[in-house]
Formats: sequence, structure tokens, C-alpha cells
Amino acid sequence: MLDTLAVILVRPKFPENVGAAARACVNMGCPELILVAPQNWDKDKALGRATPMGADILHRLRVENDLATALAGFDAVYGTTARTGGWRKGVLSPANAATEIHDLRGPDHRVALVFGPEDRGLKNEDIKLCSRLVCIPTVPEASSLNLAQAVLIFLYECFKNAPNLPVQPSGSSESRPATFDEQELLYTNLQETLITIDFFKNENTAYWMLPVRRFLGRVGLRRHEFNLIMGVCRQVKWLAGRCKP
Repeated sequence: MLDTLAVILVRPKFPENVGAAARACVNMGCPELILVAPQNWDKDKALGRATPMGADILHRLRVENDLATALAGFDAVYGTTARTGGWRKGVLSPANAATEIHDLRGPDHRVALVFGPEDRGLKNEDIKLCSRLVCIPTVPEASSLNLAQAVLIFLYECFKNAPNLPVQPSGSSESRPATFDEQELLYTNLQETLITIDFFKNENTAYWMLPVRRFLGRVGLRRHEFNLIMGVCRQVKWLAGRCKP
């Protein structure tokens, strides 16, 4: 989905965070992960957090000594920062950055998403290499995010803007919308069930059922919900029959 994007982790401290970032990459369809001067790098520790899904990305990642070398071949560079103000101006949110990236994307237009180390983030010399800055909004008293969480949030915003966004398969035809006939059948069954348990107390049945009809028309009932409520009605009728004197 995000085949022209790459995640670059600059001086990451913990291999476990690299593994979790790899998993985030595979979740969102980002095929490339680059490490710049990783500290305490241990692929085995990273694999444990990547899970089998992200293992391939870890096996294919490349390691560079400096950010400038890692950025060779990219057309746009988005650096992340928790610090704003001063000369760190024009900072985008992940959503706005994702929209901008989508507008710029092309088959040959490569974009790098750059994340700094867990303790201090990107240095000023790293920021100078970035064409745009991105800050993930948080409450002021807890502005620090886990590295892998930050990667996932940014990639998710890009994923939402991806062309041909896949629809989550339902796995069952039961999740289709209920038809008009099914809604009418359910309406009738609900009415019969309420009459069975003497819900209306000799009141005007049609009047009291009108809000039910409006409710069923408003909620966008699905087939599996239709089956569920029909089953409840069946059980209530059965229980009411057993309780009759």
C-alpha cells in the first residue's frame, strides 16, 4: 500500500522498539525500514517484538552510519519532533502530512519518514536534512511517545490516504444490510413478541410500535443483527409459553 515510503529510525536505543516498528510497517504496508547508527543493535531481540509478520522487514532492513547517506535517493523527507517553536516552525500534524504526501506521491517519488532516538529525538543537524517537520499532538504533560507507537500513528495516517484502500473482509454474508422484507419480518415478530408478554396493556399497539419502525429504519440494520434479534424474540416467546398458567 505504501510502497514508495520508507521509515528511517535514527540512533534507536532499544532493538525491541525496532522490532515493534517493523511490525507497524508490515501492518500498514510500508516495505522499507532503515536504521541509522543503531545503539545496542540485536536482531534476535528485535525479532521477538516484530512477530513473524514483521520478520521479513527486519531481515531486509539496511543500516547506515549517518542520516545523509540513508536519505540518498529520496525526494521528500518528513522528520518527526516533539519539540516545536524557535526555528522548528511550520510543523504539520500526521494527518496533514499524510495528505501532503499523498498529493506528492508518484511511482518514482520516494518519501522518507524520519524518527529520532527514544530519549532525545532528532538533533538539530538531523532536522536540517528534513524538508518538512511533523509533530504528533498529545497532552502537554505527556508529550513523549514510544518510538513504535509514533511510527504506527504516522503510517496509519498515510495508509488512510492510500489509493485502493482495502476493505476489511466481513468473512460472512451475514454482515450485509438487512433487506426491506427482513426488516418488515422483524417488525412483525417484535410486535407479536411484545403482545405475547402483554407489553402493551391493551393500549393502541400500532401507535406504540411506530417508534420501533422508525428505529429499525434509522439504525441501518445488518443481517447478523436481524438474526440476533429474531433469536431473542423466539426465546422470549418460548419462555412466555412455558410461564403461562
